[in-house]
Amino acid sequence: MHRLGLIGKNISYSFSRTYFNQKFQNEQLPYTYENFDLEAISELKTIIHDQSDILGFNVTIPYKEQVIPLLDKIDKKAKRIGAVNTITVDKNKQLKGYNTDCYGFKKSIKPLLEAHHKKALILGTGGASKAIAYVLKKLKIKFEYVSRTPNDVATFTYEELSSKILSKYTVIINCTPVGTFPNVNACPKIPYDGITSKHLLYDLIYNPEETEFLRLGKRQGAKISNGYQMLVYQAEKAWRIWNSSL
Repeated sequence: MHRLGLIGKNISYSFSRTYFNQKFQNEQLPYTYENFDLEAISELKTIIHDQSDILGFNVTIPYKEQVIPLLDKIDKKAKRIGAVNTITVDKNKQLKGYNTDCYGFKKSIKPLLEAHHKKALILGTGGASKAIAYVLKKLKIKFEYVSRTPNDVATFTYEELSSKILSKYTVIINCTPVGTFPNVNACPKIPYDGITSKHLLYDLIYNPEETEFLRLGKRQGAKISNGYQMLVYQAEKAWRIWNSSL
């Protein structure tokens, strides 16, 4: 029996464990998938040392950037992005990092884009946002970051956003955990009155299916999408990577 798992913090709600174990059961594959809920990323070393039959991991919040120094190798694309969400473990316990979020996001958002979707706002500056930025560059969509506090990456803080600014950015992508279960009434603090039918609101969150961010956008006539399809695509890409490394 081969083992795979998810590295993260407070991940009992995890998409990955349910998705992969269902897949393995349906396809009668000799694999199991489990959560590794870590207080600190340094605990990964102990897991690798103690477990001999783990083939790979997914990585989620808050470790997509923190895990990089612990890797022995990193895929070129993941290095350019600066975040890792998939790891292979070889027979010598060498770790190699990849990013499949970029694949999942690109494949899920491309069918939603229209000619007027030229500029985007990325809400949040964490590890998840880096893959989103990478894809937007590839799609030639100009973007700016929004953050709670001023920093070297963000162009805007939430307090600085106005309806006038939103009118220039018709794609808005939530890369923060704000609004995820169980805090389903929370949402990023943007001026939703500035959202129109020209806007596309995309939320990386998938639980709940319709976040408050998406609900408020839909009320203004915007096109909306949650992150479920992105997760499926990135998971299947990770599965192909693990299998190709065997």
